[in-house]
Amino acid sequence: MLEKLKESVLQANLELVRLGLVLFTWGNASAIDRENGLVVIKPSGVAYINLKAEDMVVVDLEGHVMERGMQPSSDLPTHLELYQSFRQIGGVVHTHSQYATSFAQAGRGIPAYGTTHADYFFGEIPCSRAMTAEEIASSYERNTGRVIAELFQHSDAQAVPGCVVRNHGVFAWGLTVDQAGYHAAVLEYCAKMAFLTEQLSPGVRPADACLLEKHFRRKHGVHAYYGQKEKQ
Repeated sequence: MLEKLKESVLQANLELVRLGLVLFTWGNASAIDRENGLVVIKPSGVAYINLKAEDMVVVDLEGHVMERGMQPSSDLPTHLELYQSFRQIGGVVHTHSQYATSFAQAGRGIPAYGTTHADYFFGEIPCSRAMTAEEIASSYERNTGRVIAELFQHSDAQAVPGCVVRNHGVFAWGLTVDQAGYHAAVLEYCAKMAFLTEQLSPGVRPADACLLEKHFRRKHGVHAYYGQKEKQ
């Protein structure tokens, strides 16, 4: 079932390791088949070095496992909540990458100090609010997805394709699982640059909004002009 998507999800998970975004089993990637209402995700607690495509777990949007095999990632309910909240996305990645997770542990968003950040994220990469004791005690992983969705109630989850969850780590998404992993990598790079910028210049302010918007619009939207145009 969904053999091609399983292979894509496997490769996306392995890419997280290759990019240095996860250590041991501290992360996961998933993809959704919108037509069939099915999600493919990494199995829980399995070392990346041992993963095979057939190990990827297929579930429906209620989290029911559709095939015999391994148990899905414990973060599955968060992924499902994001797929239901952000209808345009096709893949989700979760990491505990060092610099971005440091911002999460500090309860801070990642400021947009320059154009590298603005090329991919339109403004600050936000940090979610602290979860309540009740949210943590009941349906913790599902509520993690809900507090992420709450962050984007009045903003565009495509223009800012990721966030940091307070005291936790990174969730990023994209039109595909490969793009979600790409965004997770860029998010970590931006977090590292933000950290170093603040060390070099305490009290630094975000870049001017007009500059940030210019760089974002060069790559995104109807007036984008970065890169090569597709041949007709």
